[in-house]
Amino acid sequence: MKLMFLGDVVGRAGRAAIQEHLPRLKEEWALDFVVVNGENTSNGMGLSAEHANLIFQAGADCITLGDHAFDQKDMLQHIESDSRIVRPINFAKTAPGRGFRIFNAPGGRKVLVAQILGQVFMKRPFDDPFSAIDQVLKTHKLGATVNAAIVDVHAEATSEKMGLGHWMDGKASLVVGTHTHVPTGDTQIMSGGTAYMTDAGMCGDYNSVIGMDKAEPLRRFVTGMSKGRYTPANGEATLSGVYVETDDRTGLAKTVCMVRQGGRLQPSGPVAS
Repeated sequence: MKLMFLGDVVGRAGRAAIQEHLPRLKEEWALDFVVVNGENTSNGMGLSAEHANLIFQAGADCITLGDHAFDQKDMLQHIESDSRIVRPINFAKTAPGRGFRIFNAPGGRKVLVAQILGQVFMKRPFDDPFSAIDQVLKTHKLGATVNAAIVDVHAEATSEKMGLGHWMDGKASLVVGTHTHVPTGDTQIMSGGTAYMTDAGMCGDYNSVIGMDKAEPLRRFVTGMSKGRYTPANGEATLSGVYVETDDRTGLAKTVCMVRQGGRLQPSGPVAS
């Protein structure tokens, strides 16, 4: 199966990159299933129902969220009516929606998508991500009840993401980090056959400070004072993420590579760009 995961969509620039590139890549790379992290899609804070529909129309099969899952208040209701949107498993127990879903893919195949939140350096305390995801992967076994399993680790610390990657090695097709908006260069297949990338980066304008217009972050760094809110940068965006091909029998990864299309970053993908 050919899978693609795209990192945090940031603001209008990120949405434009998704609309411009995703339909083409889905056809050119013959993608079977696409997951997009959408938690910064709407003005950099959360995801609205309108913008969720835009991402699905561009070709996404599933959208994951994160610690900003419900910053856009209409998502509190919308996530209950759209099963294609997945929020973190270890979010508040009373939160609407679900932390994992099993999707139908071409050829009658099943794809599990799950998301967990890290604990290290995060502003709010979340439940233990290790035990939360372990139970899901034990119940829905790769190569048995599901043909592929994708886990979005939405966390701040690279060490925690790596620890979770090794914890899930051999139990998932892809473990990929989100949240920090900077693509890492450690794309690999681990010893147990799980594709891994510490952070998928963002779908946004990289002429920025992690997707935000540079002026306000630089002011705060230099002076220690704020003058206004962070606003997303709106230059040409780069589509950033990871591409994986899996073995249909085992669900484990056969190949993996970084995805970068458009914008400022050097192009990358499974075929010549």
